[in-house]
Amino acid sequence: MRTHIQFLRGQNKVSLSDFHPTMTVLEYLRSIERSKGTKEGCAEGDCGACTIAIGRVKNGHLVYQPINACIHFVGMLDGCQLLTVEDLHVDGHFHAVQQAMIEHHGSQCGFCTPGIVMALFTMFHAGSKPVTKSEIRDWLAGNLCRCTGYRPIVDAAFEVMQNPANDHFSKHATETVHLLDELNDRMDVFVGDDEHYFASPGDLTCLTDMYKDNPDALLVNGATDIGLWVTKQLRSLPALIHLGRVLELTKIELDTGSVTLGAAVTYADSEKIMAGLDCDLAALWKRIGAKQVRACGTVGGNIANGSPIGDTPPVLIALGAEITLRHGATSRTIPLDEYFIAYGKQDRKPGELLVSIKIPRPQENQHFRCFKITKRFDQDISAVMAGFLIDVSDGVITKARIAFGGMAATPTRAHQTEIALVGARLDAPDSWNAALEKLEQDFTPLSDMRASAEYRSEIAKNLLLKTLIELAGNDQVQTRLTGKRVVGHAAS
Repeated sequence: MRTHIQFLRGQNKVSLSDFHPTMTVLEYLRSIERSKGTKEGCAEGDCGACTIAIGRVKNGHLVYQPINACIHFVGMLDGCQLLTVEDLHVDGHFHAVQQAMIEHHGSQCGFCTPGIVMALFTMFHAGSKPVTKSEIRDWLAGNLCRCTGYRPIVDAAFEVMQNPANDHFSKHATETVHLLDELNDRMDVFVGDDEHYFASPGDLTCLTDMYKDNPDALLVNGATDIGLWVTKQLRSLPALIHLGRVLELTKIELDTGSVTLGAAVTYADSEKIMAGLDCDLAALWKRIGAKQVRACGTVGGNIANGSPIGDTPPVLIALGAEITLRHGATSRTIPLDEYFIAYGKQDRKPGELLVSIKIPRPQENQHFRCFKITKRFDQDISAVMAGFLIDVSDGVITKARIAFGGMAATPTRAHQTEIALVGARLDAPDSWNAALEKLEQDFTPLSDMRASAEYRSEIAKNLLLKTLIELAGNDQVQTRLTGKRVVGHAAS
């Protein structure tokens, strides 16, 4: 067992053995290292001013991802390379991204510029060349420019992104991979004492044993939610167990009937797999946070914390997902919709953790839809999240699974509506009315800052109606921002 974390700062190895479990990377950079280029804006992972680049070895290749340093705990850097805006100016020369920003006047007040530069640096190394301005805007969805000067920023990015990545970091990629492989020794990590510690087990057995013996410790993987407990709620979290180094939890298993995600699989790593299941899932995954959040946040974490407004649980419930939980050496599998018991209460005993999510693939006679309703398109919390899986035979609905988030204290199925849909004909809209009316009996939503109870009830019915109109094949009705759902593309 190691009693320190180790990572690369640029090309230099750093070891840390004395830090608070919840020290953020931003705090380390600005207060310990005194690197002031990375800024604090929102302190909740929304504005991107604190964006840094994290390098990891994936499938033998060096991959750079943008990370929100304000909510990323420093212990989670173990085995990674940390790059900030200070690292890009090499041998007296600006990086190509920086030079393009200068030439196109992409920097105004300058506060957000370092984060924008680092986000574009990760895009520069992403490998997809050339790129469109739409792709650039998607990549920068997590970076706010308070001066509203997006056009010159996008112009700068568009110019530099047309060419393959050829910079100081790509030239030293082989060396960096070798250094990172040496750091990733798979040893268990424990920094601190019995009361205050950051632990990072190297395998699943050690993790489950440790959590069984320390059920009061807090499990963390990406910290995209827990990080806000520290920065916004000012909570003291004395004991953290990090899941991100447990390889068994980062695996994705594919077979003809299902996809199984380990509990530590990030949104970024599962994005293509989920898009392959359905184009609505492709659209949803793009709207879960931004690149910085999806690089760290996990589907498992979204489920485990039991939020009634989590984006993925309603969708996965509709698809009939199952989860596997483990307590020590004992495992059990349950349907996902049975995991959520009440607000703040889940079917998980002390010391038991989520290890995987098995998601059935929609069959030929099954039609899937999902919709996220928010006040703004990108980076917003759901007011209503809906998932629909409808079985159809000869134009008649034979079975339905419908789940909503934001409509109750937990993500919940609309059982009465499901029953009422059976026997409805897609070519007879009047036969849909009974199911639409049952939704009011399935849910009694609350009013809050995101939406009123009346709005939620009305939008839930409209989403069911939208789904049925699409299944009926009525091309005269525009149900999407782009007109209609196009299979094989990200739905809007």
